[in-house]
Amino acid sequence: MSDAATFPGKTPRLRAPQGLGDLLSLAWPVILSRLGIMTMGLTDAIVVGHYSAEQLGFHALAWAPTSIVLTTAVGLLMGVQVMTARHLGEGRPEATGGVLRRGLVYAFWIGVVSVLLLAFAGPPFLGLSFFGIEPGLANGAGGALRIFALSLPLYLIAVVGQFFLEALSRPKASMVAIWVANGVNLAVNLWLVPGHSGLPVAGAVASAWATFAARGALVAFLLVYILRMADVRALGLFAKPIDGPEAAREQFGVGLGSGASYFIEVGAFAAMTFIAAQLGAVPVAAWAVVLNISAIIFMGPLGLSAATGVLVGRAYGAGDRAGVVRSGLLGLGVATAMMLLVCLIVGLAARSIAGFYSQDAALLALAVPALYLSCLFFLADGLQVVAAQALRARSDVLLPTVCHFISYGLVMLPLGWIFAHPVGLGVDGIVWAVIVASLVSAGLLTGRFLQLAGRPLSPTD
Repeated sequence: MSDAATFPGKTPRLRAPQGLGDLLSLAWPVILSRLGIMTMGLTDAIVVGHYSAEQLGFHALAWAPTSIVLTTAVGLLMGVQVMTARHLGEGRPEATGGVLRRGLVYAFWIGVVSVLLLAFAGPPFLGLSFFGIEPGLANGAGGALRIFALSLPLYLIAVVGQFFLEALSRPKASMVAIWVANGVNLAVNLWLVPGHSGLPVAGAVASAWATFAARGALVAFLLVYILRMADVRALGLFAKPIDGPEAAREQFGVGLGSGASYFIEVGAFAAMTFIAAQLGAVPVAAWAVVLNISAIIFMGPLGLSAATGVLVGRAYGAGDRAGVVRSGLLGLGVATAMMLLVCLIVGLAARSIAGFYSQDAALLALAVPALYLSCLFFLADGLQVVAAQALRARSDVLLPTVCHFISYGLVMLPLGWIFAHPVGLGVDGIVWAVIVASLVSAGLLTGRFLQLAGRPLSPTD
């Protein structure tokens, strides 16, 4: 289905998109959108880093708590994508407008709470003696943290728009919007960060304002695009929600489960950084390189998981059990091929990839072997995120959250400390903990999807 597709009638049943071409045509713009989000953060770090190493430290520290709140909030909004796809599968496009409107309300209030939490509690949190952060560093990060917080409501409203368009199989608009926002972010960074703009900002705080401007451009682009769609009224965007309280509860429940999963995972990886910091400055820098490369790679299966979830959700809404299974297995198969290719590339070019971040010999001596080792978890990590989204799309919300808690909370965290410190494996030990946790998560989630493959979608099937 093209981005220009419309729904000519009020309640047509859409063709169920379940083939490889459908998956790939939906996945590649979503993957580029997710990479665009990563690029925005990378741009900030490069521009601020060239201005001042100290200001880069302020920026990185301000972003750490922001990323946890932001990622959790994005997960809380995942119900928009799942329920929109499901209504389309049911042949009820006019019900999708209610999903979008609820999502916008959720995004606004989640954004308000996030602002209050980060702006007022964030700076004192960074200054807690428990973390051992120098007072000057904590104080320097406080200003950027407050500006990051102010832009969260804008970003969360944009996320709702992205999820809605992706579920409608119109991801190219989101992709374009993200890269337009990247252009705004780069331009404002280059204008403000060096301190020559004539405005009383520079460094990390200026970069945070660039993020604010970029997110404002992103939300404006997406909202204007949605309101100008030819079928905006047929989708029920200006009518009262008609899908009932049960659908509203399920939308909230999907978001709650996804938000909990995202919080567990991002919080666990943040804790692994603290474990690496206990090893010293060079080891934590090496881990940061490995983590950043892994996060960029993860955008591929993350985008694929969104596409898989849309296809599974459509089939689930249509009551097509075979379509649910076929779409989920197709997503898992493509994820396997994608990540095996990534492992081959990283295996052949690990030193060159790590060298892009630093030419420090001591850092490379730790980062390169750890990057080779990371190839052992790339495949499992890709499979687990696709399987988790496929399960949520077929209304199995609780188990992915439980699996993520077991894998990353109960397995990865203690193993990371044990392997890094008592066993003495250092950064490699942290990577081994991630490998074990990813294998556990992939095994549990993929096994659950296969277990459900032979079961009816509902008692009436």
